[in-house]
Amino acid sequence: MAVPQKGGFNRPPGGGFKKPGGTGGGGFNKGGFRGRFAPRKEAEHRINHFIRVPQVRLVGDNVEVGVYNTQDALRMAQEQELDLVEISPQADPPVCKIIDYNKFLYDKKKKEKEMKANSKISEVKEIRFTPNTDDHDFDFKAKHAEGFLKDGNKVKAYVQFKGRAIQFQERGQLIILKFAERLADVGILESMPKMEGRRMLAMFAPKGKKKKENS
Repeated sequence: MAVPQKGGFNRPPGGGFKKPGGTGGGGFNKGGFRGRFAPRKEAEHRINHFIRVPQVRLVGDNVEVGVYNTQDALRMAQEQELDLVEISPQADPPVCKIIDYNKFLYDKKKKEKEMKANSKISEVKEIRFTPNTDDHDFDFKAKHAEGFLKDGNKVKAYVQFKGRAIQFQERGQLIILKFAERLADVGILESMPKMEGRRMLAMFAPKGKKKKENS
């Protein structure tokens, strides 16, 4: 594993540190660790030679669980071409795993992203019609509603009646029902259209994703 260089250090000709009794450049000074991962200044975990306690408890499927001398645990990680990662520093002795640290960080970030997406708060989006909404306007608003439902939001659709248009409630109901038919693949009509003041309202909820059948 590469050791971070500090500013101002003048490297000898030929580049890299000279290992005791050896001829190569950088890397883990007891030989053999891959240079896949260069520890960051503020790493989330201590890894490899940054673990400086005398003993660690190894856990995982690829080792025999137990307490090991840290140098022995490092050698085991080296033999598997993996990293020794401290996952519970407060334990006595600290708990470690032998894993691919880059993959571990990638999977952790992916899982956090999925959890954040699943915890998104649902919003209620409004779609407004009038008794005289034409087909072009209807299609435009239906596409927006489909996008809202696919994102996990609810949709409140309403037909606004102004002045004498209140006498065309049947037309408003037809628009809402046509809207429900258009959204059938992505949304569920929670209740039949109802009047509230001079508005005819209907609420749509996202349709749950169907589980994929096992092939």
